[in-house]
Amino acid sequence: MIRPGFLSPTERLELEVCVRSQREDHGVARRANALLLLDDGKSCQVIVEFLYLDDDTVRGWHKTYRENGWDALAVDGWKGGQSRMAADQEAALCDWLDGRFCHSSVEIRAHVSTKFGLRYLHSGCIKLLARLGFEYRKPKALPRVVSAEKQAAFITLYERLMGDLGADEAVYFADAVHPEYQTKPSHGWVKAGSNPAIKTTAGRGRVNIHGALNLETFDTPFVEPTTVDGVSAAQLLAKIEARNPDKRMIHVIWDNAAYHKGPDVSSFLARPDCRIHLIQLPPYCPHLNPLLGRLLRNRLSAMIERLWAVMHQHVTHNRYHPTQKQFANAILKFFRETIQNEWKTFRSQVSDNFRVITHEKFRVLP
Repeated sequence: MIRPGFLSPTERLELEVCVRSQREDHGVARRANALLLLDDGKSCQVIVEFLYLDDDTVRGWHKTYRENGWDALAVDGWKGGQSRMAADQEAALCDWLDGRFCHSSVEIRAHVSTKFGLRYLHSGCIKLLARLGFEYRKPKALPRVVSAEKQAAFITLYERLMGDLGADEAVYFADAVHPEYQTKPSHGWVKAGSNPAIKTTAGRGRVNIHGALNLETFDTPFVEPTTVDGVSAAQLLAKIEARNPDKRMIHVIWDNAAYHKGPDVSSFLARPDCRIHLIQLPPYCPHLNPLLGRLLRNRLSAMIERLWAVMHQHVTHNRYHPTQKQFANAILKFFRETIQNEWKTFRSQVSDNFRVITHEKFRVLP
C-alpha cells in the first residue's frame, strides 16, 4: 500500500508547477501528475484508469522518486532520428534478440554487421536498442518453486486478519539479517570530474540480528545472537510478548526456517500463558515479508525498499566504519534509535501491499 502524504509542501509545489507549465515534455508532466495523485491518496488502480497507464509503471515512478528524487524522473528518454535499418530489418533484429540474452552490444553489433551489412558504434547501437524497446537489465532472482495458490491463500488470510484485528491483538513480521562488515558504494549526485571514492574495509565479520516489525506502530524488537537458531527465535518471541503486555494475542509471521519450527520454539509456544500465534509464510515466498530486501522489485509492489534495505541505506551505503565494533554499533543504533525517531520518513518504503508472483509473468531464461 502506498500511503498518501509522502510529499512535502515544497515537493508538491515543484510537481504542480511541472504539471501546469504546459511544457513540451508531456511524459515528465504525466509522472508528476501521477505522484500528486498518489500523494492525494488515490490508489494505483484509479490512477492507471485515468492516465491510461499500467499499475507497475505508476509504482515504478513512486519507487524511483522515493529513492532518487524528482531529478531521476524529470528527464525524457532518448529521441532518435531516422533509422538506418529498414522496418523489416528492425523486425528481424527484434526477433533475434528475443531469442537470446546478449550481455553486451558487441555481440549485437557483430550480428547486425554480418546479417544486414550495417556497422554501428557502441553509442549508436545503444540508441537503436532503446528505440526498439530494449533495455539493459539484470534478470530477477525468481524462486525455483512458487505456488500461486499458496501465495493467494496467504494474502487472503493476511487481509482477513488485518481487517478483523481487535484492539487487543497485534501483528509482527519476523526474520533474521546478517549485515556484513563492508562498505557499500552507492549512486549519488557529484560534481562532474570530482572522481568520488570511499574507503573499504578488509574484514568479513557479520552482525546477527533476529528481529521483528509491527507495520502499524513500527515497533522493532530484536535480539543480537551469536548464532541465529531456535534459541534466538524463542528469545525474540519472548521479547515481542514483553513489549506487548496489553495484547491478548500477538500474531507473528515468519518463514519456514528449521529453527522457526524446532523444539525451542515449540517449548515456548507450549506455555499455558503463551500469547503468540505463529503464521508460516508459504515456501519460497520471501516477497511476502516486508522485512526482506528487494526481490522482483518491478513486479512486486510489496517489494519497494524493505526494512533491511532501509537499514543498509542508513548504515552501509557510502559509509566507512573504521572498526567492526563501530559498524556493529551503527547497526544497533539504527534499530534502537533511528527507526523509532525517523520511521515516518521511510514508512512508505516498508509495505504490506503483497501481490502474487508466478513464473508466467516473467521471461524465464533457460
